[in-house]
Amino acid sequence: MEQSFVTEFEALVEKFSELLTGDTSPEMLEKIKVWAIYSHIHKTMPALASHWNQSHPEGKAAIRVLFEEVRELNLKLKEANKTEA
Repeated sequence: MEQSFVTEFEALVEKFSELLTGDTSPEMLEKIKVWAIYSHIHKTMPALASHWNQSHPEGKAAIRVLFEEVRELNLKLKEANKTEA
């Protein structure tokens, strides 16, 4: 891939992370990438996600924690934006 595309795409992921969670730290960017990829797999190939969940219960638990973290951060960000408006 061209470096300019990679840079532009990373900026897109960073903005998405900021709008979704309010956090653009490198750790959060990696979490958002995993969250987004797993979400896509779960929606487009649910049998694959189910098989992986059964084969990797510890991974399933980690994904669950990640989804809850993203949801909680998103709710907090929405509440903060409501009080500012």
